[in-house]
Order: sequence, then structure tokens, then C-alpha cells
Amino acid sequence: MSAKASVLYDAPGPIARVRNIVYSLVVLAAVLAAGWFVYRGFADQGQFTADKWEPFLDGAVWTTYILPGLEGTVVAAVLSIVFALVLGMIFGIARLSDHRWLRWTAGTIVEIARAIPVLILMIFLFALYSEYDVFDSEYLALGAVVTALTIYNGSVIAEIVRAGILSLPKGQTEAGVALGLRKGQLMRLILLPQAITAMLPALVSQMVVALKDSALGYVITYEEVVRSAQQLGAAEQNTIPALIVVAIIMIVLNVLLSTIATRLEKRLRSGRRKRGGAVVAADSVITDAAPGVDITK
Repeated sequence: MSAKASVLYDAPGPIARVRNIVYSLVVLAAVLAAGWFVYRGFADQGQFTADKWEPFLDGAVWTTYILPGLEGTVVAAVLSIVFALVLGMIFGIARLSDHRWLRWTAGTIVEIARAIPVLILMIFLFALYSEYDVFDSEYLALGAVVTALTIYNGSVIAEIVRAGILSLPKGQTEAGVALGLRKGQLMRLILLPQAITAMLPALVSQMVVALKDSALGYVITYEEVVRSAQQLGAAEQNTIPALIVVAIIMIVLNVLLSTIATRLEKRLRSGRRKRGGAVVAADSVITDAAPGVDITK
């Protein structure tokens, strides 16, 4: 097991490494036993015979089922992640506003959006968009999926943004105020750039959630990768192999997303270390000149 720090956790100590190895071996043994049990059950039903997997050697199967479904999943996930990041930033900063009415309004919207299950929101929006012809029939399901994922994940990201900004040392805020920065400048130039590094692990986790939740779109007939796998399974009578292939594709996408986030996080941290000495020195001087100032009140 690697002792290097990850985007999701700090580097473990010697005792923690030994304990993690023991736990990993126990879990691995349990997973292997469960995997063997599942494998034998599927094998007895003939799900692992060569004819069940042979369709995946046909390029037409990929261009007809898998790739269009994968495209639908990626499109829905990317659109919802981008919109959710924008929405989350807006509402996260609004929850830190000096104006009570704006704080309470943003907080109420965020809490309601977080409490609504994504699947129910998708079904409701699909029916709403259908009733009022908000989108063309071709993009109706996509619009409902993206809107639902944006609302839910945006509300979660708003809390991540708020917590990330509040986690910064108060000296950063005090230094900016002492320099005469306005609230918007302080947030944009000092707080947000530093908070992004702290927020990155949670943001990546939420992006993975958005990617996986896009599969819920099959309920409202959205053409995504799980629905494509079900259609392929019905056509070729190989539902289990089709779902296994789709699961592998989703795992690869999630690993790729985490890898990109890890490299980005390392780059951000290395950039901060290079500028760290000057920032800390300036911060300590300015903080002494402007004690007790906090914009989060």
C-alpha cells in the first residue's frame, strides 16, 4: 500500500499502514469469496459462455448500443457538472453574504434542493417539460436529467464551497480587508483561489456522484449507457455480460476523473508552496495591523 498522500486522504503512519494492510486482506478475502459465489451462480446459468461475449467483438454492437449510450452519459454528466459548479459557487458565496435576507434565501433553496431525491426530481421535471413543451422531444429527457443533476449537485457543491471558504484562516480575510479590498475582490482574489485546493477532494467526489446518477435517466427513457446495456442484453440475450462491460466502463471513467483531480491538486499545492513564504510573511504583518475583522459574520 502506498504511503503517499492522495487527493482523498492524508498519508497514513506506520501503525495505520499495518492496520490498513490487515483490513485490506480481510476485505479482499471476503470480496473474493463473494465474487466466487456470484460467478458460480452466473456460470450455472450459462452467462459466461463464449456465445454470450461474442457480440462484443462485433463493431456494430459498439456503434449501435455501447458508444451512443456512453456519449449520452458523458454529455449529461459534463453539462450537469459544469452547471452545478456555477450554481454551487453562486449559492455557496450567497450563504456567506452580509445581507441576512440573501443568506436565508440561499440557505432555504439549498436545503430544499438537497432534500429532494434526484430520481423524483427527474420524473417531475420530465413531466413538467413534456406538459409545457419546454424542449424539443429529442432533448426532453436530456433536459430533465441535466436540470435534476444540476439542482441536486449544485446544492451540495454550495455547501462544499461555503465550508471550504470558512475553513481558511481568518488572517487571510483580515489581510484583504486591511489592504482595502471590497467583499467581491476579497472573495475572488484571496479566498476562492485558496479554498479550491481544500474543496477539491469533495468536489471530485460530487462529480463522481453526478456521473453515476446520470444512469437514473433510463427511467425517463434517456439514452445513457445503462439503458443501452439493457437494450443490448435484450437483443443478444446476454444482459449480465452487457452490464459487466458497462460497469467496467463506468469504473474506468471514475478512475480517470480521480486521476485528473489528483494531478490538479498536486499542481495547485506545489504552486501554493512556491508562493507560500511571501504570502505568510505579508499576511502576518497585515494581520497585526487589522485585528478582529471577519467578513463571515
